[in-house]
Amino acid sequence: MPAQEKGAQNPKDAVALADKELLAALGYKEEFQRAFTPLEVFGIAFSIIGLLPSIASVLLYALPNGGASAMVWGWAVASVFILFVGMSMAELASAAPTSGGLYFWTHSLSSPRWRNLLAWIVGYSNTIGSIASVASIDWGCAVQVMAAASIGSGQEFTATNAQLFGCYAAIVLTQSIVCSLATRVLARLQTVYVILNVMLCLAVIVALPAATPSEFKNSARYALGNFSNVSGWPDGFAFILSFLAPLWTICSFDSSVHISEEASNAATAVPWAIVNAIAIAGILGWAINVSLAFCMGTDLDSIMNSPIGQPMAQIFLNSFGEKGTLAVWAIVVLVQYMMGSSMVLAASRQSFAFSRDGALPFSGILYRMNSYTKTPVNTVWFVCFSSIALGLLAFAGEGAIDAVFAIGVVALYVAYAIPIMARFLGENEYKPGPFSLGIFSLPVAVISVVWMAFMGIVFLFPTSPQTDVADMNYTIVVLGGVLILSLVWYYFPKYGGVHWFKGPVPTVEKNSWDEESDGQGSEVEREKKSRENEVDVRAVEAAERS
Repeated sequence: MPAQEKGAQNPKDAVALADKELLAALGYKEEFQRAFTPLEVFGIAFSIIGLLPSIASVLLYALPNGGASAMVWGWAVASVFILFVGMSMAELASAAPTSGGLYFWTHSLSSPRWRNLLAWIVGYSNTIGSIASVASIDWGCAVQVMAAASIGSGQEFTATNAQLFGCYAAIVLTQSIVCSLATRVLARLQTVYVILNVMLCLAVIVALPAATPSEFKNSARYALGNFSNVSGWPDGFAFILSFLAPLWTICSFDSSVHISEEASNAATAVPWAIVNAIAIAGILGWAINVSLAFCMGTDLDSIMNSPIGQPMAQIFLNSFGEKGTLAVWAIVVLVQYMMGSSMVLAASRQSFAFSRDGALPFSGILYRMNSYTKTPVNTVWFVCFSSIALGLLAFAGEGAIDAVFAIGVVALYVAYAIPIMARFLGENEYKPGPFSLGIFSLPVAVISVVWMAFMGIVFLFPTSPQTDVADMNYTIVVLGGVLILSLVWYYFPKYGGVHWFKGPVPTVEKNSWDEESDGQGSEVEREKKSRENEVDVRAVEAAERS
Protein backbone atom coordinates (compact mmCIF):
# COMPACT_ATOMS: atom_id res chain seq x y z
CA MET A 1 0.00 0.00 0.00
CA PRO A 2 2.72 2.57 0.85
CA ALA A 3 4.41 1.75 -2.46
CA GLN A 4 1.16 2.40 -4.30
CA GLU A 5 0.68 5.69 -2.50
CA LYS A 6 4.22 6.72 -3.35
CA GLY A 7 3.68 5.74 -6.98
CA ALA A 8 0.50 7.81 -7.06
CA GLN A 9 2.32 11.01 -6.15
CA ASN A 10 2.22 13.76 -8.75
CA PRO A 11 5.60 14.65 -10.30
CA LYS A 12 5.92 17.86 -8.28
CA ASP A 13 5.48 16.03 -4.98
CA ALA A 14 7.87 13.31 -6.11
CA VAL A 15 10.57 15.88 -6.88
CA ALA A 16 9.98 17.60 -3.53
CA LEU A 17 10.29 14.28 -1.72
CA ALA A 18 13.47 13.40 -3.61
CA ASP A 19 14.99 16.80 -2.73
CA LYS A 20 14.10 16.32 0.93
CA GLU A 21 15.52 12.78 1.04
CA LEU A 22 18.76 13.81 -0.67
CA LEU A 23 19.24 16.72 1.75
CA ALA A 24 18.55 14.40 4.68
CA ALA A 25 21.13 11.95 3.31
CA LEU A 26 23.63 14.81 3.40
CA GLY A 27 22.73 15.47 7.05
CA TYR A 28 20.39 18.47 6.94
CA LYS A 29 16.73 19.07 7.55
CA GLU A 30 14.82 21.39 5.25
CA GLU A 31 14.79 24.94 6.63
CA PHE A 32 14.07 26.88 3.44
CA GLN A 33 11.09 26.90 1.11
CA ARG A 34 11.95 25.29 -2.25
CA ALA A 35 10.55 28.15 -4.31
CA PHE A 36 13.23 28.40 -7.02
CA THR A 37 12.41 26.71 -10.33
CA PRO A 38 15.30 25.53 -12.61
CA LEU A 39 14.96 28.74 -14.66
CA GLU A 40 15.18 30.86 -11.51
CA VAL A 41 18.23 28.92 -10.29
CA PHE A 42 19.84 29.72 -13.64
CA GLY A 43 18.66 33.29 -13.15
CA ILE A 44 20.69 33.62 -9.93
CA ALA A 45 23.96 32.64 -11.64
CA PHE A 46 23.25 34.58 -14.83
CA SER A 47 22.07 37.75 -13.09
CA ILE A 48 25.19 37.80 -10.89
CA ILE A 49 27.36 37.45 -13.99
CA GLY A 50 25.47 40.44 -15.36
CA LEU A 51 27.44 40.67 -18.60
CA LEU A 52 27.03 44.21 -19.97
CA PRO A 53 27.08 46.00 -16.59
CA SER A 54 29.91 43.72 -15.44
CA ILE A 55 31.92 44.38 -18.59
CA ALA A 56 31.32 48.10 -17.99
CA SER A 57 32.69 47.75 -14.44
CA VAL A 58 35.94 46.04 -15.50
CA LEU A 59 36.58 47.42 -18.99
CA LEU A 60 39.22 49.61 -17.38
CA TYR A 61 41.31 46.46 -16.71
CA ALA A 62 41.27 45.29 -20.34
CA LEU A 63 41.87 48.59 -22.18
CA PRO A 64 45.38 49.39 -20.86
CA ASN A 65 46.51 45.75 -21.12
CA GLY A 66 46.03 45.17 -24.82
CA GLY A 67 43.12 47.33 -25.94
CA ALA A 68 40.87 45.75 -28.56
CA SER A 69 42.78 42.45 -28.72
CA ALA A 70 42.60 42.00 -24.95
CA MET A 71 38.87 42.71 -25.00
CA VAL A 72 38.07 40.27 -27.80
CA TRP A 73 40.65 37.49 -27.58
CA GLY A 74 41.35 37.77 -23.87
CA TRP A 75 37.65 37.19 -23.26
CA ALA A 76 37.56 34.22 -25.66
CA VAL A 77 40.57 32.47 -24.09
CA ALA A 78 39.49 33.04 -20.49
CA SER A 79 35.88 31.95 -21.14
CA VAL A 80 37.00 28.47 -22.22
CA PHE A 81 38.97 27.90 -19.02
CA ILE A 82 36.17 29.32 -16.87
CA LEU A 83 33.83 26.76 -18.43
CA PHE A 84 36.21 23.98 -17.33
CA VAL A 85 36.05 25.30 -13.77
CA GLY A 86 32.27 25.47 -13.94
CA MET A 87 31.94 21.89 -15.20
CA SER A 88 34.12 20.57 -12.36
CA MET A 89 32.02 22.46 -9.83
CA ALA A 90 28.77 21.34 -11.47
CA GLU A 91 29.69 17.70 -10.88
CA LEU A 92 30.13 18.33 -7.16
CA ALA A 93 26.93 20.37 -7.01
CA SER A 94 25.00 17.52 -8.59
CA ALA A 95 26.39 14.98 -6.12
CA ALA A 96 25.73 17.09 -3.01
CA PRO A 97 23.41 20.08 -3.54
CA THR A 98 23.54 21.88 -0.20
CA SER A 99 23.88 25.55 0.77
CA GLY A 100 27.25 24.84 2.39
CA GLY A 101 28.48 23.76 -1.01
CA LEU A 102 32.20 24.24 -1.29
CA TYR A 103 33.25 23.64 2.30
CA PHE A 104 30.74 20.79 2.72
CA TRP A 105 32.29 19.06 -0.32
CA THR A 106 35.78 19.73 1.02
CA HIS A 107 35.02 18.11 4.36
CA SER A 108 33.20 15.16 2.81
CA LEU A 109 35.90 14.40 0.23
CA SER A 110 39.15 15.20 2.07
CA SER A 111 41.24 12.75 4.07
CA PRO A 112 40.28 12.59 7.79
CA ARG A 113 43.56 14.17 8.89
CA TRP A 114 43.01 17.35 6.85
CA ARG A 115 39.25 17.66 6.35
CA ASN A 116 38.50 19.99 9.29
CA LEU A 117 41.30 22.43 8.50
CA LEU A 118 40.62 22.46 4.75
CA ALA A 119 36.88 22.94 5.29
CA TRP A 120 37.68 25.86 7.62
CA ILE A 121 39.96 27.49 5.00
CA VAL A 122 37.47 26.95 2.18
CA GLY A 123 34.60 28.31 4.29
CA TYR A 124 36.45 31.52 5.08
CA SER A 125 37.76 31.93 1.52
CA ASN A 126 34.22 31.48 0.22
CA THR A 127 32.87 33.96 2.78
CA ILE A 128 35.37 36.74 2.06
CA GLY A 129 35.16 36.04 -1.69
CA SER A 130 31.37 36.35 -1.66
CA ILE A 131 31.49 39.54 0.41
CA ALA A 132 34.12 40.98 -1.95
CA SER A 133 31.88 40.09 -4.89
CA VAL A 134 29.03 42.06 -3.32
CA ALA A 135 31.39 44.98 -2.65
CA SER A 136 32.87 45.03 -6.16
CA ILE A 137 29.49 44.73 -7.90
CA ASP A 138 27.97 47.51 -5.83
CA TRP A 139 31.05 49.73 -6.13
CA GLY A 140 30.74 49.32 -9.89
CA CYS A 141 27.08 50.30 -9.57
CA ALA A 142 28.00 53.43 -7.59
CA VAL A 143 30.53 54.42 -10.25
CA GLN A 144 27.84 53.96 -12.90
CA VAL A 145 25.39 56.15 -10.98
CA MET A 146 28.00 58.89 -10.72
CA ALA A 147 28.82 58.49 -14.42
CA ALA A 148 25.16 59.19 -15.18
CA ALA A 149 25.34 62.30 -13.02
CA SER A 150 28.44 63.43 -14.91
CA ILE A 151 26.80 62.86 -18.31
CA GLY A 152 23.66 64.72 -17.18
CA SER A 153 25.73 67.70 -16.02
CA GLY A 154 27.55 68.00 -19.32
CA GLN A 155 30.61 66.34 -17.77
CA GLU A 156 31.04 69.20 -15.28
CA PHE A 157 30.39 66.98 -12.25
CA THR A 158 33.15 64.65 -11.00
CA ALA A 159 32.42 62.51 -7.97
CA THR A 160 34.76 62.48 -4.98
CA ASN A 161 35.65 59.27 -3.13
CA ALA A 162 33.38 60.31 -0.26
CA GLN A 163 30.44 60.82 -2.63
CA LEU A 164 31.13 57.49 -4.30
CA PHE A 165 31.29 55.73 -0.95
CA GLY A 166 28.04 57.34 0.21
CA CYS A 167 26.28 56.20 -2.95
CA TYR A 168 27.83 52.73 -2.56
CA ALA A 169 26.67 52.40 1.06
CA ALA A 170 23.13 53.45 0.09
CA ILE A 171 23.03 50.81 -2.65
CA VAL A 172 24.20 48.05 -0.29
CA LEU A 173 21.73 49.00 2.44
CA THR A 174 18.74 49.03 0.09
CA GLN A 175 19.77 45.60 -1.19
CA SER A 176 19.84 44.30 2.37
CA ILE A 177 16.15 45.25 2.63
CA VAL A 178 15.31 43.61 -0.71
CA CYS A 179 17.11 40.39 0.22
CA SER A 180 15.30 40.16 3.55
CA LEU A 181 12.04 39.55 1.69
CA ALA A 182 10.31 36.17 1.46
CA THR A 183 11.89 33.45 -0.69
CA ARG A 184 9.07 33.37 -3.24
CA VAL A 185 9.43 37.09 -3.92
CA LEU A 186 13.18 36.72 -4.42
CA ALA A 187 12.68 33.71 -6.69
CA ARG A 188 10.21 35.51 -8.98
CA LEU A 189 12.60 38.46 -9.30
CA GLN A 190 15.23 36.23 -10.93
CA THR A 191 13.14 35.76 -14.08
CA VAL A 192 12.82 39.54 -14.40
CA TYR A 193 16.60 39.85 -13.99
CA VAL A 194 17.31 37.33 -16.76
CA ILE A 195 14.92 38.98 -19.24
CA LEU A 196 16.31 42.49 -18.62
CA ASN A 197 19.88 41.20 -18.82
CA VAL A 198 19.46 39.44 -22.16
CA MET A 199 17.45 42.32 -23.67
CA LEU A 200 20.14 44.81 -22.66
CA CYS A 201 22.91 42.67 -24.16
CA LEU A 202 21.11 42.15 -27.46
CA ALA A 203 20.15 45.83 -27.67
CA VAL A 204 23.77 46.95 -27.35
CA ILE A 205 25.11 44.29 -29.73
CA VAL A 206 22.66 45.49 -32.41
CA ALA A 207 22.12 49.19 -31.58
CA LEU A 208 25.69 50.27 -30.83
CA PRO A 209 27.10 49.58 -34.32
CA ALA A 210 24.01 51.17 -35.90
CA ALA A 211 24.28 54.38 -33.86
CA THR A 212 28.07 54.89 -33.87
CA PRO A 213 29.28 57.79 -36.08
CA SER A 214 31.79 56.86 -38.76
CA GLU A 215 34.69 58.66 -36.99
CA PHE A 216 34.40 56.21 -34.08
CA LYS A 217 34.00 53.05 -36.15
CA ASN A 218 37.05 50.81 -36.38
CA SER A 219 38.18 48.46 -39.08
CA ALA A 220 38.23 44.68 -38.56
CA ARG A 221 42.01 44.84 -38.58
CA TYR A 222 42.00 47.23 -35.63
CA ALA A 223 39.09 45.68 -33.69
CA LEU A 224 40.41 42.13 -33.97
CA GLY A 225 44.15 42.68 -34.22
CA ASN A 226 45.29 45.92 -32.55
CA PHE A 227 47.29 45.45 -29.34
CA SER A 228 47.77 48.61 -27.26
CA ASN A 229 49.69 48.09 -24.03
CA VAL A 230 50.11 51.14 -21.80
CA SER A 231 50.32 49.29 -18.48
CA GLY A 232 54.11 49.18 -18.29
CA TRP A 233 54.19 45.37 -18.14
CA PRO A 234 55.57 43.26 -21.02
CA ASP A 235 52.94 42.52 -23.67
CA GLY A 236 52.48 38.85 -22.74
CA PHE A 237 51.97 39.53 -19.05
CA ALA A 238 49.74 42.52 -19.80
CA PHE A 239 47.51 40.30 -21.94
CA ILE A 240 47.20 37.83 -19.04
CA LEU A 241 46.38 40.67 -16.63
CA SER A 242 43.50 41.63 -18.95
CA PHE A 243 41.88 38.32 -17.99
CA LEU A 244 40.68 40.00 -14.79
CA ALA A 245 37.83 41.45 -16.85
CA PRO A 246 36.30 38.12 -17.98
CA LEU A 247 37.28 36.28 -14.78
CA TRP A 248 35.57 38.84 -12.56
CA THR A 249 32.55 39.03 -14.89
CA ILE A 250 32.01 35.26 -15.18
CA CYS A 251 32.57 34.47 -11.52
CA SER A 252 30.52 33.75 -8.39
CA PHE A 253 28.67 31.04 -10.30
CA ASP A 254 28.76 29.07 -7.04
CA SER A 255 25.82 31.31 -6.17
CA SER A 256 23.48 28.66 -7.58
CA VAL A 257 25.01 26.14 -5.17
CA HIS A 258 24.22 28.32 -2.16
CA ILE A 259 20.50 28.32 -2.96
CA SER A 260 20.44 24.54 -3.49
CA GLU A 261 18.22 24.10 -0.45
CA GLU A 262 15.71 26.54 -1.96
CA ALA A 263 15.74 24.93 -5.42
CA SER A 264 13.39 22.34 -6.85
CA ASN A 265 15.14 19.26 -8.33
CA ALA A 266 18.41 20.71 -7.07
CA ALA A 267 20.68 17.80 -8.13
CA THR A 268 19.87 18.56 -11.77
CA ALA A 269 18.87 22.24 -11.75
CA VAL A 270 21.96 23.57 -9.95
CA PRO A 271 24.71 21.99 -12.11
CA TRP A 272 23.00 22.88 -15.36
CA ALA A 273 22.44 26.43 -14.10
CA ILE A 274 26.19 26.76 -13.55
CA VAL A 275 27.21 25.35 -16.94
CA ASN A 276 24.53 27.16 -18.96
CA ALA A 277 25.18 30.51 -17.25
CA ILE A 278 28.92 30.31 -18.02
CA ALA A 279 28.42 29.16 -21.62
CA ILE A 280 25.79 31.78 -22.49
CA ALA A 281 27.79 34.51 -20.73
CA GLY A 282 30.91 33.49 -22.65
CA ILE A 283 29.18 33.75 -26.02
CA LEU A 284 27.14 36.90 -25.37
CA GLY A 285 30.05 38.57 -23.59
CA TRP A 286 32.36 37.93 -26.53
CA ALA A 287 29.78 39.46 -28.90
CA ILE A 288 29.51 42.55 -26.65
CA ASN A 289 33.29 42.97 -26.60
CA VAL A 290 33.48 42.64 -30.39
CA SER A 291 30.78 45.29 -30.74
CA LEU A 292 32.65 47.62 -28.39
CA ALA A 293 35.96 47.04 -30.17
CA PHE A 294 34.42 48.03 -33.51
CA CYS A 295 32.67 51.13 -32.08
CA MET A 296 35.05 52.72 -29.55
CA GLY A 297 37.38 54.62 -31.85
CA THR A 298 41.17 54.51 -31.58
CA ASP A 299 41.79 57.16 -28.91
CA LEU A 300 41.98 54.85 -25.91
CA ASP A 301 43.49 57.54 -23.68
CA SER A 302 40.38 59.73 -23.97
CA ILE A 303 38.21 56.73 -23.03
CA MET A 304 40.31 55.65 -20.03
CA ASN A 305 40.80 59.17 -18.68
CA SER A 306 37.37 60.56 -19.48
CA PRO A 307 35.98 63.04 -16.91
CA ILE A 308 32.92 60.76 -16.73
CA GLY A 309 35.11 58.22 -14.94
CA GLN A 310 33.56 55.24 -16.76
CA PRO A 311 35.07 53.96 -20.05
CA MET A 312 31.93 52.27 -21.39
CA ALA A 313 29.80 55.31 -20.56
CA GLN A 314 32.20 57.40 -22.67
CA ILE A 315 31.92 54.93 -25.56
CA PHE A 316 28.12 55.11 -25.34
CA LEU A 317 28.22 58.91 -25.19
CA ASN A 318 30.29 58.99 -28.38
CA SER A 319 27.78 56.72 -30.12
CA PHE A 320 24.32 57.50 -28.68
CA GLY A 321 24.70 61.12 -27.60
CA GLU A 322 23.71 62.43 -24.18
CA LYS A 323 19.98 61.55 -24.14
CA GLY A 324 20.42 58.16 -25.76
CA THR A 325 23.27 57.27 -23.39
CA LEU A 326 21.27 58.26 -20.32
CA ALA A 327 18.35 56.09 -21.48
CA VAL A 328 20.56 53.02 -22.05
CA TRP A 329 22.69 53.76 -18.98
CA ALA A 330 19.63 53.81 -16.71
CA ILE A 331 18.98 50.17 -17.65
CA VAL A 332 22.67 49.33 -17.17
CA VAL A 333 22.54 50.74 -13.63
CA LEU A 334 19.30 48.87 -12.90
CA VAL A 335 20.74 45.54 -14.06
CA GLN A 336 23.94 46.15 -12.08
CA TYR A 337 21.81 46.80 -9.00
CA MET A 338 19.99 43.53 -9.63
CA MET A 339 23.34 41.77 -9.87
CA GLY A 340 24.27 43.10 -6.47
CA SER A 341 21.02 42.01 -4.86
CA SER A 342 21.39 38.49 -6.32
CA MET A 343 24.93 38.34 -4.95
CA VAL A 344 23.76 39.45 -1.50
CA LEU A 345 21.15 36.69 -1.66
CA ALA A 346 23.75 34.01 -2.48
CA ALA A 347 26.38 35.32 -0.04
CA SER A 348 23.87 35.41 2.81
CA ARG A 349 22.97 31.75 2.19
CA GLN A 350 26.62 30.75 2.23
CA SER A 351 27.17 32.63 5.51
CA PHE A 352 24.02 31.06 6.95
CA ALA A 353 25.31 27.58 6.11
CA PHE A 354 28.77 28.31 7.56
CA SER A 355 27.29 29.75 10.77
CA ARG A 356 24.98 26.72 10.98
CA ASP A 357 28.17 24.74 11.62
CA GLY A 358 29.40 27.29 14.19
CA ALA A 359 32.46 28.43 12.25
CA LEU A 360 31.76 32.18 11.91
CA PRO A 361 32.09 34.59 14.83
CA PHE A 362 28.69 35.14 16.50
CA SER A 363 27.29 32.06 14.75
CA GLY A 364 24.61 31.81 17.43
CA ILE A 365 23.20 35.14 16.24
CA LEU A 366 23.79 34.60 12.51
CA TYR A 367 22.21 31.14 12.39
CA ARG A 368 18.63 32.29 12.73
CA MET A 369 15.73 32.07 10.33
CA ASN A 370 13.24 34.94 10.39
CA SER A 371 9.88 33.47 11.39
CA TYR A 372 7.91 35.84 9.16
CA THR A 373 9.87 35.92 5.87
CA LYS A 374 11.47 32.45 6.30
CA THR A 375 14.80 33.95 5.21
CA PRO A 376 18.12 34.33 7.10
CA VAL A 377 17.78 38.07 7.69
CA ASN A 378 20.71 38.24 10.14
CA THR A 379 23.21 36.88 7.61
CA VAL A 380 21.84 39.25 4.96
CA TRP A 381 22.76 42.21 7.17
CA PHE A 382 26.08 40.60 8.16
CA VAL A 383 27.07 40.35 4.48
CA CYS A 384 25.97 43.91 3.73
CA PHE A 385 27.74 45.56 6.67
CA SER A 386 30.90 43.55 5.90
CA SER A 387 30.72 44.73 2.28
CA ILE A 388 30.40 48.35 3.37
CA ALA A 389 33.47 47.91 5.60
CA LEU A 390 35.43 46.46 2.66
CA GLY A 391 34.46 49.46 0.55
CA LEU A 392 36.46 51.68 2.93
CA LEU A 393 39.51 50.58 0.90
CA ALA A 394 38.52 53.36 -1.51
CA PHE A 395 40.05 55.86 0.92
CA ALA A 396 43.43 54.05 0.95
CA GLY A 397 44.31 55.33 -2.52
CA GLU A 398 43.16 55.52 -6.13
CA GLY A 399 44.09 51.93 -6.95
CA ALA A 400 43.22 50.37 -3.60
CA ILE A 401 39.59 49.67 -4.51
CA ASP A 402 40.87 47.56 -7.43
CA ALA A 403 41.86 44.94 -4.84
CA VAL A 404 38.18 44.33 -4.06
CA PHE A 405 37.67 43.14 -7.64
CA ALA A 406 40.75 40.89 -7.47
CA ILE A 407 39.73 39.45 -4.07
CA GLY A 408 36.37 38.50 -5.57
CA VAL A 409 38.25 36.22 -7.99
CA VAL A 410 41.27 35.01 -5.98
CA ALA A 411 39.39 34.14 -2.77
CA LEU A 412 36.71 32.27 -4.68
CA TYR A 413 39.31 30.40 -6.74
CA VAL A 414 40.90 29.18 -3.49
CA ALA A 415 37.48 27.97 -2.39
CA TYR A 416 36.76 26.40 -5.80
CA ALA A 417 40.09 24.60 -6.24
CA ILE A 418 40.34 22.77 -2.89
CA PRO A 419 37.16 20.64 -3.13
CA ILE A 420 37.88 19.82 -6.77
CA MET A 421 41.34 18.54 -5.75
CA ALA A 422 39.95 16.77 -2.68
CA ARG A 423 37.64 14.71 -4.86
CA PHE A 424 40.62 13.05 -6.54
CA LEU A 425 43.30 13.29 -3.83
CA GLY A 426 41.29 12.67 -0.64
CA GLU A 427 40.24 9.39 0.92
CA ASN A 428 36.61 9.12 -0.17
CA GLU A 429 34.09 7.12 -2.10
CA TYR A 430 32.71 9.84 -4.33
CA LYS A 431 29.34 9.02 -5.84
CA PRO A 432 28.41 11.19 -8.87
CA GLY A 433 25.03 12.81 -9.25
CA PRO A 434 22.86 13.12 -12.38
CA PHE A 435 25.38 15.55 -13.93
CA SER A 436 28.67 13.76 -14.59
CA LEU A 437 31.56 14.16 -17.05
CA GLY A 438 32.49 10.49 -16.77
CA ILE A 439 36.04 9.75 -17.95
CA PHE A 440 36.60 13.44 -18.66
CA SER A 441 36.18 14.41 -14.99
CA LEU A 442 39.87 14.09 -14.09
CA PRO A 443 41.41 15.94 -17.08
CA VAL A 444 38.85 18.74 -16.76
CA ALA A 445 39.60 18.99 -13.03
CA VAL A 446 43.37 19.15 -13.64
CA ILE A 447 42.95 21.95 -16.19
CA SER A 448 40.61 23.81 -13.83
CA VAL A 449 42.93 23.66 -10.81
CA VAL A 450 46.08 24.59 -12.75
CA TRP A 451 44.23 27.54 -14.33
CA MET A 452 42.93 28.80 -10.98
CA ALA A 453 46.33 28.45 -9.29
CA PHE A 454 48.05 30.35 -12.11
CA MET A 455 45.51 33.18 -12.26
CA GLY A 456 45.36 33.42 -8.46
CA ILE A 457 49.07 34.27 -8.44
CA VAL A 458 48.82 36.67 -11.40
CA PHE A 459 46.10 38.73 -9.73
CA LEU A 460 48.33 39.45 -6.75
CA PHE A 461 50.49 41.69 -8.97
CA PRO A 462 49.83 45.45 -9.19
CA THR A 463 48.31 46.91 -12.36
CA SER A 464 51.63 48.59 -13.17
CA PRO A 465 55.23 47.72 -12.29
CA GLN A 466 55.75 51.35 -11.24
CA THR A 467 53.67 51.46 -8.07
CA ASP A 468 53.55 53.05 -4.63
CA VAL A 469 51.59 52.60 -1.42
CA ALA A 470 48.44 54.19 -2.82
CA ASP A 471 48.45 52.09 -6.00
CA MET A 472 49.68 48.76 -4.67
CA ASN A 473 47.56 45.63 -4.96
CA TYR A 474 45.90 45.18 -1.57
CA THR A 475 44.53 41.73 -2.45
CA ILE A 476 47.27 39.92 -0.54
CA VAL A 477 46.80 42.24 2.44
CA VAL A 478 43.04 41.79 2.77
CA LEU A 479 42.72 38.15 1.71
CA GLY A 480 45.94 37.10 3.42
CA GLY A 481 44.93 38.98 6.56
CA VAL A 482 41.51 37.32 6.73
CA LEU A 483 42.94 33.84 6.17
CA ILE A 484 45.73 34.37 8.71
CA LEU A 485 43.27 35.62 11.33
CA SER A 486 40.98 32.67 10.60
CA LEU A 487 43.92 30.28 11.14
CA VAL A 488 44.88 32.06 14.35
CA TRP A 489 41.34 31.53 15.58
CA TYR A 490 41.41 27.91 14.42
CA TYR A 491 44.61 27.12 16.37
CA PHE A 492 43.89 29.44 19.31
CA PRO A 493 44.65 27.64 22.60
CA LYS A 494 41.64 26.12 24.32
CA TYR A 495 38.99 28.14 22.42
CA GLY A 496 40.18 27.69 18.82
CA GLY A 497 38.29 25.80 16.14
CA VAL A 498 40.80 22.94 16.28
CA HIS A 499 39.24 21.98 19.63
CA TRP A 500 35.60 21.95 18.52
CA PHE A 501 35.14 22.40 14.77
CA LYS A 502 34.26 19.08 13.18
CA GLY A 503 33.04 20.35 9.84
CA PRO A 504 29.40 20.38 8.74
CA VAL A 505 27.11 19.69 11.71
CA PRO A 506 24.21 17.39 10.79
CA THR A 507 20.76 18.65 11.73
CA VAL A 508 19.35 15.18 11.07
CA GLU A 509 20.99 11.76 11.20
CA LYS A 510 22.79 11.38 7.91
CA ASN A 511 24.47 8.92 5.64
CA SER A 512 27.84 10.04 4.31
CA TRP A 513 28.96 9.62 0.69
CA ASP A 514 31.17 6.79 1.85
CA GLU A 515 28.21 4.99 3.37
CA GLU A 516 26.16 5.36 0.21
CA SER A 517 28.96 3.64 -1.64
CA ASP A 518 29.95 0.85 0.73
CA GLY A 519 26.84 0.42 2.89
CA GLN A 520 28.60 1.09 6.18
CA GLY A 521 27.28 3.54 8.78
CA SER A 522 28.42 7.14 8.86
CA GLU A 523 30.72 8.37 11.60
CA VAL A 524 27.81 10.11 13.33
CA GLU A 525 25.69 6.98 13.24
CA ARG A 526 28.55 4.74 14.41
CA GLU A 527 29.22 7.04 17.36
CA LYS A 528 25.53 7.00 18.27
CA LYS A 529 25.38 3.20 18.09
CA SER A 530 28.56 2.95 20.15
CA ARG A 531 27.02 5.11 22.88
CA GLU A 532 23.83 3.02 22.79
CA ASN A 533 25.86 -0.19 23.15
CA GLU A 534 27.73 1.26 26.12
CA VAL A 535 24.42 2.12 27.82
CA ASP A 536 23.09 -1.38 27.16
CA VAL A 537 26.22 -3.01 28.64
CA ARG A 538 26.00 -0.87 31.78
CA ALA A 539 22.31 -1.71 32.15
CA VAL A 540 23.03 -5.46 31.94
CA GLU A 541 25.87 -5.19 34.48
CA ALA A 542 23.64 -3.27 36.88
CA ALA A 543 20.90 -5.87 36.53
CA GLU A 544 23.34 -8.69 37.25
CA ARG A 545 24.65 -6.94 40.40
CA SER A 546 21.12 -6.47 41.70
